Amino acid sequence: MQFDAELLLLAMAPVFLACIGWEAWHLRRTCPGEPIYSWRDTFCNAALALMQQAADKLAWLAIIPVYAFFYEHYRVYTWQASWVSFVVLFVAQDLLYYVFHRCSHRVRWLWAAHVVHHSSERLNFSTAFRQSLMYPIAGMWLFWIPLAVLGFAPKQIVAIVLINLGFQFFVHTQAIGKLGWLEYVFNTPSIHRVHHARNDRYIDRNYAGVLVIWDRLFGSYVDENPHDVPVYGIVEPLHTYNPLKATFHEWASMAADFASVRGWRNKWRALFAPPAWAADYHARRAAGSASLTADLSASTSEQSSVNANHTAAFQTTRRP
Repeated sequence: MQFDAELLLLAMAPVFLACIGWEAWHLRRTCPGEPIYSWRDTFCNAALALMQQAADKLAWLAIIPVYAFFYEHYRVYTWQASWVSFVVLFVAQDLLYYVFHRCSHRVRWLWAAHVVHHSSERLNFSTAFRQSLMYPIAGMWLFWIPLAVLGFAPKQIVAIVLINLGFQFFVHTQAIGKLGWLEYVFNTPSIHRVHHARNDRYIDRNYAGVLVIWDRLFGSYVDENPHDVPVYGIVEPLHTYNPLKATFHEWASMAADFASVRGWRNKWRALFAPPAWAADYHARRAAGSASLTADLSASTSEQSSVNANHTAAFQTTRRP
């Protein structure tokens, strides 16, 4: 089966915009006291989407030849265009997306790009557009190289990545409740609301792209609890609608931490430890701990039992 995924997503653009309009109208009527949409947040999301799309267009020019190299020299099989090859490609890429997504919450270098998507304190369809132009620098494209080795051509890889991301637009909403048996197989709005929440029980859970079976298989699934309403945003809040600050704030923080800590082990941690290491370091620095640097190594071992971007100093605010 062959088709142009970019044209498909372009054709879907009016559907995406219509969903945003419907959701804003619907939630204004049904949840008048909830600030689920704001103009500034929505315009920031739109600006981030345009920046990310422009960066991706340039990045694919450099990345596609890399996929072509692995496809030409290292592929283990050659797939003929069919529904069978499409299903294999779809499932394989969705598993690799799960790996990428989970790593993005466990490795600060990757989190520096992914944090953009989580930095809004609102969750709505426009949040799906909130993406980072720094994904190519962070190395998202590296996770799709195994698809070329499996025998899928570069254009097929690009297409399936776009289809996966296009599906995920529809799970960024508070207007749709639980969807019954579908939640045992597919990512849904309820499942993804958990992923965007910073509540203790939810933080760094539900990494699904399209299929939630990976979360259930690898122990990262948590159900949405009606008694613990999701609170959105990140542990160290952004407090800005500037798309440039949203894009680069974590990179700047990471560079500052790298420069300020002593010892190459700590410098390595400033770049590649779980984001919880940085949150703990910032909390200690703010508290003015005299033994800050000496404590870094010890605190890193403690983070193994802490979720990736959570610190004990943080307490989420529960809505009534």
